[in-house]
Amino acid sequence: MAKPPEPDPFPESRLESDAGATFVLESKGKWWHAGFHLTTAIVGPSILTLPYSFRGLGWSLGFICLTAMGCVTFYSYYLMSKVLEHCEKAGRRHIRFRELAADVLGSGWMFYFVIFIQTAINTGVGIGAILLAGECLKIMYESLSPHGSLKLYDFIAMVTVVMIVLSQLPSFHSLRHINFASLLLSLGYSFLVVGACIHAGLSKNAPPRDYSLESSSSSRVFSAFTSISIIAAIFGNGILPEIQATLAPPATGKMVKGLLMCYIVAFLTFYSVSVSGYWVFGSKSNSNILKSLMPDEGPSLAPIMVLGLAVLFVLLQLFAIGLVYSQVAYEIMEKQSADVNQGMFSKRNLIPRIILRSLYVVFCGFMAAMLPFFGDISGVVGAIGFIPLDFILPMLLYNMTHKPKRSSFIYWVNMFIIIVFTGVGIMGSFSSVRKLVLDANKFKLFSSDIVD
Repeated sequence: MAKPPEPDPFPESRLESDAGATFVLESKGKWWHAGFHLTTAIVGPSILTLPYSFRGLGWSLGFICLTAMGCVTFYSYYLMSKVLEHCEKAGRRHIRFRELAADVLGSGWMFYFVIFIQTAINTGVGIGAILLAGECLKIMYESLSPHGSLKLYDFIAMVTVVMIVLSQLPSFHSLRHINFASLLLSLGYSFLVVGACIHAGLSKNAPPRDYSLESSSSSRVFSAFTSISIIAAIFGNGILPEIQATLAPPATGKMVKGLLMCYIVAFLTFYSVSVSGYWVFGSKSNSNILKSLMPDEGPSLAPIMVLGLAVLFVLLQLFAIGLVYSQVAYEIMEKQSADVNQGMFSKRNLIPRIILRSLYVVFCGFMAAMLPFFGDISGVVGAIGFIPLDFILPMLLYNMTHKPKRSSFIYWVNMFIIIVFTGVGIMGSFSSVRKLVLDANKFKLFSSDIVD
């Protein structure tokens, strides 16, 4: 006798009364729309920290870690898409990471664990996007008015106002055109930065090459794990189920095409920026390679027009990234505050949406102005956020749903990845927090400079 299908543990998320699903995670997209969303979530200005991460690893280990992270995350996201398809075929279509994890693992606490981690990631990225956008404006302002009176927090306030306006776009699907532009912008500033690095490396003002690691063996180990955490944060996204939820059902096979699009862009940008930036600046690489190209003292190492255009492209893409990573928060707000029977743009739903989303963006903007140490935050977010969601849970969920034999190759590959990245996450957390503590004397609330 055939086994009856398992009941859906989250039936409310399938009902038409779920405003978060109906309004924010509406399922209308094509596979290329998912590709645009994924690329915006993964290929962002954080890739400009890759030369900085190489300085803690060196050439060989840097290439190995970058390639390993790329392969593991692609494999991880592929497994995650298969888990979501498996549940959909069983009559349990999940559109939220937290519900998928709690359903498959059968643990109520897992629901809240994923909410906590996703909130940490999304809020951290939202704060970082506003902070970096403010820094981009500051860079452009100082090039035009070197002795101007405006501070970093003034530009963060400007960015926050723009983000408040953009945050009113109602759904994830409504970002598809913005995220296509984001994909083009990521290619644009990556190639501009690569060209600027080549120009700098061949110029008479080229900095001396130094690829040496730290002298202390313990410092080298901690720096290596901090660098690995940064790379993990760059490859991570933590919102793949929500992105797959934007696809018109059935989603079978569509997400893999979107992943391929994303990783083609990632391959073109990650390696070119890493190699060119580390080749020029080596152990002196800044946490933002654009700052290395525009030193505080002396002339710029590349044409000002090229660097200015790259900064502009970065600034514009940061708005898209802030929007993408805010969608989970907006979905939670909408589910609790909106009435699906009143319509997306009814007065009943529009007023709470404007108020709640504006307050969320204001909070992110305030934190960005108060705590400007983006480089250190990236390592912590990567270790405690992206590694569990993107390097551990997908393998565990796949083994639980597809139940490969314990003697099978795929089972042991998944277990190996889980064990290795659990260790990497623990060590990365220690090393990233250690760097925060060591840099604590540089931190100043509402500072006008970002700490590397």
